[in-house]
Amino acid sequence: MDNTSAITRLPASPTAHALPSYLQADHLGPWGIFLQQVDRVTPYLGDLARWVETLKRPKRILIVDVPIHLDNGTVAHFEGYRVQHNTSRGPGKGGVRFHQDVTLSEVMALSAWMSIKNAAVNVPYGGAKG
Repeated sequence: MDNTSAITRLPASPTAHALPSYLQADHLGPWGIFLQQVDRVTPYLGDLARWVETLKRPKRILIVDVPIHLDNGTVAHFEGYRVQHNTSRGPGKGGVRFHQDVTLSEVMALSAWMSIKNAAVNVPYGGAKG
């Protein structure tokens, strides 16, 4: 059985602005919505448009696996996420989200929106969520 179709290949000559696959818009999820919002306002940013690529790339993404021993003797694995979107204004500020259906796309978008909200009200924090 040939498993080469399961391997994602990088383009022969990636561009300087190519986003990793996990950062690309999924168009249906929250991260895709955030990227569409950034693209929609870019023409109005003037000289600040040079920072758009920075907005499209979270500074740090942490994905953890938490194994839990259940009462029936099995081990269940739960995946958790923490995203620091931008810390240029200060430490990443953002809450913790506990939900069985949380996705990386959602946490990335929430951290990015925290960056925007904190900058809009001029508090010395970046954006994070996890």
